Amino acid sequence: MAYESIRGLLGREAAGGSAVVRGWLRSARHAKDVSFLDVSDGSCLSGIQVVAGPETEGFEAVVRHLTTGSAIAAEGRLVDSPGKGQRFEVHAAKVELVGAAGSDYPLQKKRHSFEFLRTIAHLRPRTNTIGAVFRIRNAAAMAIHAFFQQEGFFYLHSPIVTASDAEGAGEMFRVTTLDLESPPRTAEGRVDDAADFFGRPSFLTVSGQLEAEIGALALSRVYTFGPTFRAENSNTARHLAEFWMVEPEVAFCDLDDLAALAERFLKFVFAEVLERCPEDMAFFAERIEPKAIERMRTVIDQPFERIAYREAVEILARSGESFEFPVGFGRDLQSEHERWLTETHVGRPVVVTDWPASIKAFYMYRNDDAETVAAMDVLVGGVGELIGGSQREHRLEKLEATIRAQGLDPADYWWYLDLRRYGSVPHAGFGLGFERLVQFMTGMANIRDVIPFARVPGQAEF
Repeated sequence: MAYESIRGLLGREAAGGSAVVRGWLRSARHAKDVSFLDVSDGSCLSGIQVVAGPETEGFEAVVRHLTTGSAIAAEGRLVDSPGKGQRFEVHAAKVELVGAAGSDYPLQKKRHSFEFLRTIAHLRPRTNTIGAVFRIRNAAAMAIHAFFQQEGFFYLHSPIVTASDAEGAGEMFRVTTLDLESPPRTAEGRVDDAADFFGRPSFLTVSGQLEAEIGALALSRVYTFGPTFRAENSNTARHLAEFWMVEPEVAFCDLDDLAALAERFLKFVFAEVLERCPEDMAFFAERIEPKAIERMRTVIDQPFERIAYREAVEILARSGESFEFPVGFGRDLQSEHERWLTETHVGRPVVVTDWPASIKAFYMYRNDDAETVAAMDVLVGGVGELIGGSQREHRLEKLEATIRAQGLDPADYWWYLDLRRYGSVPHAGFGLGFERLVQFMTGMANIRDVIPFARVPGQAEF
């Protein structure tokens, strides 16, 4: 008999016809002559009830012994359900046990804390909340690809192992095949990096941006979407050591063009997720964040405000608010500042542009005022910054001077500088932390709960 997902069964226009259900038991209730099996296969938030009685093949041998967590296969007919809150149920002609779950199965039909669920990351996708997170994550990822493809971008696979520190922050994971107990050494007694696998120190990437610039200066429009790594010893609810980044790069593009691209991008992705995952989004609005859908609608429906950084600082200083962190030119904006600008001052998303050069990366375009760079942060209510980007410095002399001023060696960026020697053009790009985006949509408080397997200090279990 042909298999159909629970999502497919519940999406039928009417009851009737045969049905095959394969999935895991959320619960099994056994009455005198009937058993009610709540089955989920992960295809949607809802499960489906399978009703078995003495006429069901396997009733005494299988059904009456089923427990929560077991995997089953059931065949029967799809009928209208008399129960409240469920449209259809399956009256089983046959139930088979595919995989038993012991009495110590840790996911029972009760609320479990997210802290506990992180200790069983191999099982937590079976819960309503984490299953919904992963379906929304999937829908968002597909929407991102769809947006860039329809905008004429090419998907570029940037390397995971690199010798370049794109951010200049130094918080990188070293990749080596050297014997750490007895590494080869030079005549001076230092570790001989030339003997390593790549012949030099190499690291896990913190960004695909530099390689994306190579692609953009040949294909005009490219984007990367892949894992990035930061060796920052932080145990906050906002940080991961491994996370996914979306990074478009566009040739013949300035900061205004980039801000417009970011606005179209977010509106498209949110609209797609709301259309594809209405049940999951309603779940988060009911259980996790009451404004989850409302704030996505604000992004979709409202035009983004643009404010220069200097003006934003002045507005914050005049606000009369008692912020925990001080504001002033040359200081980065904190989440409390970002949220006040979006939620209180403007009431819709804000793009803050033209940031102080002193707090931004070497590759950003230096403005004529010699104080600021053509950078932008896209801020939204609830979380603050979602996107950070800039026009890139395409002038060779200025880029070389900035690299040196930040204590970096231009020789390490020879190919990046070559892009400015051979047919350089104005270009721009931004970065979006994918997990931050999923957090915004779902309202999940801890970033570790929106990625399947969190990598944080002291934890790489799964």
